[in-house]
Amino acid sequence: MTDKHQPLKPGNVVAHGFDVVDMADFTRLMNEQAGDFLDRYFTRGELTTADEGGNRIERLASRFAIKEAVLKALGTGWGDGIAFTDVEVVSKRTGAPTVVLHRRLVAIADEQGIVRWLVSASHTTMVAMASVIALAS
Repeated sequence: MTDKHQPLKPGNVVAHGFDVVDMADFTRLMNEQAGDFLDRYFTRGELTTADEGGNRIERLASRFAIKEAVLKALGTGWGDGIAFTDVEVVSKRTGAPTVVLHRRLVAIADEQGIVRWLVSASHTTMVAMASVIALAS
């Protein structure tokens, strides 16, 4: 067991977040309520990437799950000046997802000692899920 007062070592886990998105609910939300407001949930880059092959709704649901998981790991949720677009899901050269934080979330992650993220996501026609692990330097 690690004493919570010990300094963090490189690569130590700071936090973990997990989220599951029901595809039927997400599809309904995107088609009925958010269709004209996608820019409230996703950056231009995320929307462009989601259009590149594959099922757009499944790709967006996966990104949404990643965003929710990051907000859970940071302990912030959204609202109170934090938007879904403050977490941007981007792809590494390998195609693996990672996140880039914006605005207040940068300072919050810095305060928690977070320097990088391990991101895993998957989706089916029924669910999208994501797990994120925040690592300290």
